[in-house]
Amino acid sequence: MSVLSKATLPVLLAASLLSGCATHSDGSAPLNQRTWPVCSLLGGLVGGGLGAIESSAWAAGAGVAGAIAGGLICYAQDGDEDEDGVFDRRDRCPDTPANTPVSHTGCPLPQYPATQKAPEPASTSEVITLNDQGAVMFAFDSAELTEMAHQKLQALTSKLNGANVVSIKVIGHTDSQGSDTYNQALSERRASSVAEYLISQGVSPSKVTSQGRGESEPIADNATDAGRAQNRRVELHLN
Repeated sequence: MSVLSKATLPVLLAASLLSGCATHSDGSAPLNQRTWPVCSLLGGLVGGGLGAIESSAWAAGAGVAGAIAGGLICYAQDGDEDEDGVFDRRDRCPDTPANTPVSHTGCPLPQYPATQKAPEPASTSEVITLNDQGAVMFAFDSAELTEMAHQKLQALTSKLNGANVVSIKVIGHTDSQGSDTYNQALSERRASSVAEYLISQGVSPSKVTSQGRGESEPIADNATDAGRAQNRRVELHLN
Protein backbone atom coordinates (compact mmCIF):
# COMPACT_ATOMS: atom_id res chain seq x y z
CA MET A 1 0.00 0.00 0.00
CA SER A 2 1.36 3.45 -0.93
CA VAL A 3 2.09 6.18 1.60
CA LEU A 4 -0.76 8.31 0.21
CA SER A 5 -3.18 5.42 0.57
CA LYS A 6 -2.09 4.84 4.15
CA ALA A 7 -2.61 8.50 4.94
CA THR A 8 -6.02 8.85 3.36
CA LEU A 9 -7.51 5.52 4.40
CA PRO A 10 -8.28 6.55 8.03
CA VAL A 11 -9.75 9.85 6.84
CA LEU A 12 -11.96 8.12 4.29
CA LEU A 13 -13.10 5.62 6.86
CA ALA A 14 -13.83 8.39 9.37
CA ALA A 15 -15.73 10.35 6.71
CA SER A 16 -17.78 7.31 5.76
CA LEU A 17 -18.62 6.62 9.39
CA LEU A 18 -19.70 10.21 10.06
CA SER A 19 -21.71 10.38 6.85
CA GLY A 20 -23.64 7.32 7.93
CA CYS A 21 -24.27 8.73 11.40
CA ALA A 22 -25.07 12.24 10.24
CA THR A 23 -28.29 11.34 8.44
CA HIS A 24 -31.04 8.98 9.54
CA SER A 25 -33.07 6.96 7.09
CA ASP A 26 -36.01 9.32 7.60
CA GLY A 27 -34.00 12.32 6.38
CA SER A 28 -33.42 13.92 9.78
CA ALA A 29 -29.89 14.93 10.70
CA PRO A 30 -28.91 14.68 14.40
CA LEU A 31 -25.40 15.70 13.35
CA ASN A 32 -25.76 18.85 11.28
CA GLN A 33 -24.53 22.41 10.86
CA ARG A 34 -25.20 23.35 14.45
CA THR A 35 -23.35 20.34 15.80
CA TRP A 36 -20.22 20.66 13.68
CA PRO A 37 -17.91 20.94 16.79
CA VAL A 38 -19.20 17.56 17.95
CA CYS A 39 -18.63 16.21 14.46
CA SER A 40 -15.09 17.52 14.43
CA LEU A 41 -14.40 15.88 17.77
CA LEU A 42 -15.85 12.59 16.64
CA GLY A 43 -14.00 12.79 13.35
CA GLY A 44 -10.73 13.46 15.15
CA LEU A 45 -11.24 10.54 17.50
CA VAL A 46 -12.22 8.18 14.73
CA GLY A 47 -9.45 9.37 12.40
CA GLY A 48 -6.83 9.23 15.14
CA GLY A 49 -7.94 5.77 16.22
CA LEU A 50 -7.90 4.40 12.71
CA GLY A 51 -4.56 6.09 12.03
CA ALA A 52 -3.06 4.51 15.13
CA ILE A 53 -4.10 1.07 13.92
CA GLU A 54 -2.11 1.68 10.78
CA SER A 55 0.87 3.27 12.49
CA SER A 56 1.42 5.38 15.60
CA ALA A 57 3.15 7.93 13.40
CA TRP A 58 -0.09 8.49 11.53
CA ALA A 59 -2.32 8.92 14.59
CA ALA A 60 -1.90 12.68 15.03
CA GLY A 61 -2.16 13.52 11.33
CA ALA A 62 -5.14 11.26 10.80
CA GLY A 63 -6.83 12.73 13.88
CA VAL A 64 -6.45 16.28 12.54
CA ALA A 65 -7.65 15.24 9.10
CA GLY A 66 -10.59 13.35 10.65
CA ALA A 67 -11.55 16.40 12.72
CA ILE A 68 -11.53 18.61 9.62
CA ALA A 69 -13.43 16.04 7.59
CA GLY A 70 -15.97 15.51 10.38
CA GLY A 71 -16.64 19.23 10.73
CA LEU A 72 -17.09 19.68 6.99
CA ILE A 73 -19.36 16.66 6.68
CA CYS A 74 -21.67 17.82 9.42
CA TYR A 75 -21.65 21.40 8.23
CA ALA A 76 -22.82 20.15 4.85
CA GLN A 77 -25.78 18.29 6.38
CA ASP A 78 -29.27 19.75 6.06
CA GLY A 79 -30.92 18.86 9.35
CA ASP A 80 -34.41 19.81 10.57
CA GLU A 81 -33.94 20.43 14.25
CA ASP A 82 -37.41 21.90 14.89
CA GLU A 83 -39.04 19.23 12.68
CA ASP A 84 -41.13 21.70 10.71
CA GLY A 85 -40.32 20.12 7.35
CA VAL A 86 -37.82 22.84 6.32
CA PHE A 87 -34.10 22.01 6.44
CA ASP A 88 -32.03 24.08 8.85
CA ARG A 89 -30.00 25.64 6.06
CA ARG A 90 -33.14 27.33 4.66
CA ASP A 91 -34.99 27.70 7.97
CA ARG A 92 -35.22 31.39 8.89
CA CYS A 93 -37.20 30.57 12.03
CA PRO A 94 -35.28 27.61 13.47
CA ASP A 95 -37.18 27.28 16.74
CA THR A 96 -40.74 26.98 15.48
CA PRO A 97 -43.04 25.19 18.00
CA ALA A 98 -44.14 21.70 17.05
CA ASN A 99 -47.16 21.29 14.74
CA THR A 100 -47.06 24.92 13.61
CA PRO A 101 -47.90 25.46 9.90
CA VAL A 102 -44.88 27.11 8.26
CA SER A 103 -43.96 28.70 4.93
CA HIS A 104 -41.17 27.52 2.62
CA THR A 105 -38.74 29.57 4.74
CA GLY A 106 -39.73 27.75 7.93
CA CYS A 107 -41.53 30.73 9.50
CA PRO A 108 -45.07 30.39 10.94
CA LEU A 109 -47.85 31.15 8.51
CA PRO A 110 -50.24 33.95 9.53
CA GLN A 111 -53.30 32.62 11.30
CA TYR A 112 -56.70 34.09 10.53
CA PRO A 113 -59.82 33.56 12.61
CA ALA A 114 -62.23 31.03 11.16
CA THR A 115 -65.00 32.57 9.13
CA GLN A 116 -68.22 32.28 11.07
CA LYS A 117 -71.48 31.90 9.26
CA ALA A 118 -73.90 34.63 10.14
CA PRO A 119 -76.73 33.20 12.23
CA GLU A 120 -80.03 32.90 10.48
CA PRO A 121 -82.63 35.31 11.79
CA ALA A 122 -84.81 33.69 14.40
CA SER A 123 -88.36 33.05 13.36
CA THR A 124 -90.98 35.16 15.11
CA SER A 125 -94.52 34.24 16.00
CA GLU A 126 -97.72 36.18 16.53
CA VAL A 127 -101.08 35.13 17.91
CA ILE A 128 -104.28 36.82 16.74
CA THR A 129 -107.26 36.03 18.96
CA LEU A 130 -110.85 36.29 17.71
CA ASN A 131 -113.46 35.71 20.39
CA ASP A 132 -117.13 36.30 21.15
CA GLN A 133 -116.58 39.53 23.05
CA GLY A 134 -118.62 42.27 21.36
CA ALA A 135 -119.39 40.19 18.29
CA VAL A 136 -120.27 36.51 18.18
CA MET A 137 -117.98 34.49 15.88
CA PHE A 138 -120.26 31.46 15.39
CA ALA A 139 -123.94 30.68 15.36
CA PHE A 140 -125.15 29.17 18.62
CA ASP A 141 -123.90 25.61 19.15
CA SER A 142 -122.58 25.59 15.58
CA ALA A 143 -119.42 25.88 13.49
CA GLU A 144 -121.13 28.28 11.06
CA LEU A 145 -119.29 31.63 10.86
CA THR A 146 -121.35 34.77 11.43
CA GLU A 147 -121.23 37.81 9.16
CA MET A 148 -119.16 39.63 11.77
CA ALA A 149 -116.65 36.72 11.73
CA HIS A 150 -116.41 37.06 7.93
CA GLN A 151 -115.60 40.74 8.28
CA LYS A 152 -112.94 40.12 10.92
CA LEU A 153 -111.22 37.45 8.84
CA GLN A 154 -111.42 39.46 5.61
CA ALA A 155 -109.66 42.33 7.37
CA LEU A 156 -106.76 39.96 8.13
CA THR A 157 -106.43 38.47 4.63
CA SER A 158 -103.83 40.94 3.38
CA LYS A 159 -101.65 40.32 6.43
CA LEU A 160 -102.02 36.54 6.21
CA ASN A 161 -101.08 36.54 2.52
CA GLY A 162 -97.81 38.35 3.25
CA ALA A 163 -94.61 36.62 2.23
CA ASN A 164 -93.28 36.95 5.78
CA VAL A 165 -96.07 34.70 7.10
CA VAL A 166 -94.85 31.17 6.55
CA SER A 167 -97.55 29.22 8.34
CA ILE A 168 -100.93 29.79 10.02
CA LYS A 169 -102.22 27.42 12.66
CA VAL A 170 -105.90 27.90 13.44
CA ILE A 171 -106.76 26.68 16.96
CA GLY A 172 -110.34 26.53 18.21
CA HIS A 173 -111.41 26.81 21.89
CA THR A 174 -114.77 26.59 23.65
CA ASP A 175 -116.17 27.47 27.06
CA SER A 176 -116.93 24.76 29.62
CA GLN A 177 -120.64 24.37 28.97
CA GLY A 178 -121.34 20.88 27.66
CA SER A 179 -119.28 17.71 27.89
CA ASP A 180 -115.54 17.57 27.22
CA THR A 181 -116.07 15.25 24.25
CA TYR A 182 -118.69 17.48 22.67
CA ASN A 183 -116.64 20.65 23.18
CA GLN A 184 -113.55 19.01 21.71
CA ALA A 185 -115.42 18.11 18.52
CA LEU A 186 -117.05 21.56 18.35
CA SER A 187 -113.67 23.31 18.68
CA GLU A 188 -112.28 21.20 15.84
CA ARG A 189 -115.22 22.02 13.55
CA ARG A 190 -114.96 25.74 14.30
CA ALA A 191 -111.20 25.81 13.67
CA SER A 192 -111.77 23.95 10.39
CA SER A 193 -114.44 26.47 9.35
CA VAL A 194 -112.06 29.38 9.89
CA ALA A 195 -109.26 27.63 7.97
CA GLU A 196 -111.57 26.87 5.03
CA TYR A 197 -112.81 30.45 4.93
CA LEU A 198 -109.27 31.85 4.88
CA ILE A 199 -108.39 29.55 1.99
CA SER A 200 -111.53 30.67 0.14
CA GLN A 201 -110.28 34.26 0.50
CA GLY A 202 -107.00 33.45 -1.26
CA VAL A 203 -104.72 32.36 1.58
CA SER A 204 -102.43 29.56 0.36
CA PRO A 205 -103.67 26.13 1.51
CA SER A 206 -100.06 25.08 2.16
CA LYS A 207 -99.88 27.70 4.92
CA VAL A 208 -103.01 26.76 6.85
CA THR A 209 -103.63 23.98 9.37
CA SER A 210 -106.35 23.67 12.01
CA GLN A 211 -106.66 22.10 15.44
CA GLY A 212 -109.26 21.97 18.24
CA ARG A 213 -108.50 22.05 21.96
CA GLY A 214 -112.00 22.07 23.38
CA GLU A 215 -112.40 23.62 26.84
CA SER A 216 -108.92 22.55 28.03
CA GLU A 217 -107.24 25.97 27.82
CA PRO A 218 -109.52 28.66 29.28
CA ILE A 219 -108.16 32.20 29.55
CA ALA A 220 -111.00 33.55 31.70
CA ASP A 221 -113.48 32.43 34.34
CA ASN A 222 -116.11 30.10 32.89
CA ALA A 223 -118.45 30.97 35.78
CA THR A 224 -119.37 34.32 34.17
CA ASP A 225 -120.86 35.28 30.81
CA ALA A 226 -117.95 37.63 30.08
CA GLY A 227 -115.42 34.92 30.90
CA ARG A 228 -117.15 32.34 28.72
CA ALA A 229 -117.23 34.86 25.85
CA GLN A 230 -113.46 35.18 26.06
CA ASN A 231 -112.97 31.42 26.18
CA ARG A 232 -115.12 30.90 23.06
CA ARG A 233 -112.37 31.92 20.69
CA VAL A 234 -110.28 31.07 17.67
CA GLU A 235 -106.54 31.78 17.70
CA LEU A 236 -104.45 32.32 14.58
CA HIS A 237 -100.84 31.39 15.34
CA LEU A 238 -98.65 33.03 12.70
CA ASN A 239 -95.03 32.07 12.03
